[in-house]
Amino acid sequence: MKNDKFSHARGGWSRVLDVSCEGCGVRLCYYQKDGPGPLKRMYVDRMINLTPRDDQLICSECKRILGIQITYKKENRPAYRLFQDSIKKKITSQSIIRQNQSLR
Repeated sequence: MKNDKFSHARGGWSRVLDVSCEGCGVRLCYYQKDGPGPLKRMYVDRMINLTPRDDQLICSECKRILGIQITYKKENRPAYRLFQDSIKKKITSQSIIRQNQSLR
């Protein structure tokens, strides 16, 4: 889990989300969400087990476009702005992240 200035700016607490495609249900990645509020964008540096390379976030299974790449101006960070109702998410255990990192 990252613990940096962006995390501290949002209250210093984080949770891990299991993010999947709303259309077909395939897991896209795990995502470290810092602070409260809805998930409107996904910062590239917070995506776990996914390294996006395109200007669109696309489901690998159904090829649905889930979001577009932006640079979030306030923080000058690369992110994907998510389309409404494009993903499903559920809070998951941080231990899953540790397990995945130990497999690398």
